[in-house]
Amino acid sequence: MSRSTASRWLRDVPLTHAQEGRLRERNPAISGQIAGAQRNAERARERRRGYQEHGRALARRGEPLHIAGVTLYWAEGEKASRNAARISNADPALLRLFLAFLRSTFAVSDEQVRVTCHLFTDHAAHQDAIEHYWLDELALQQASLTRSIVNQASRRSSGKRARMLPQGTCRLTVNSTFVVQSIFGSIQEYGGMERPEWLG
Repeated sequence: MSRSTASRWLRDVPLTHAQEGRLRERNPAISGQIAGAQRNAERARERRRGYQEHGRALARRGEPLHIAGVTLYWAEGEKASRNAARISNADPALLRLFLAFLRSTFAVSDEQVRVTCHLFTDHAAHQDAIEHYWLDELALQQASLTRSIVNQASRRSSGKRARMLPQGTCRLTVNSTFVVQSIFGSIQEYGGMERPEWLG
């Protein structure tokens, strides 16, 4: 029987994942793509490792602003992203301090900073005023502002949250693998621990 006949007869037979994997491995084009993707992933991982080593070296200097900024991120920052530093809070003084740390340590410019306001439905009528409040507090321009997120409060808590957080909360984001991985390295150095999941 010819291959073409067998192929035609069997084309509707489903393959298991293992069988599909073996076929991919035997296909030089696909196996080359997989190998290339693996090499790229390993190179990116090594870059992240180097950025973490940079952070560890900074931590060993023990400079007060660096200690403060890294500690804030350890407590309040987002640890899920390998490529962006994000921190949210309702206290503008805390966010100003974190911005000062970013500017001093990493020469982060205002153009690199993104501001996202997290509001509740009670805030909707004053959204523009709240957005400008955060921009003014952080000495940033309108270009830094991204679209605000408005959360629907439950009936039981309606109005209470707005009174507790009259300006909502603000999230600062800097999209930089170098910045966030350096911070991760510093946290591990200060804490005397390892977090391999931060490396990815």
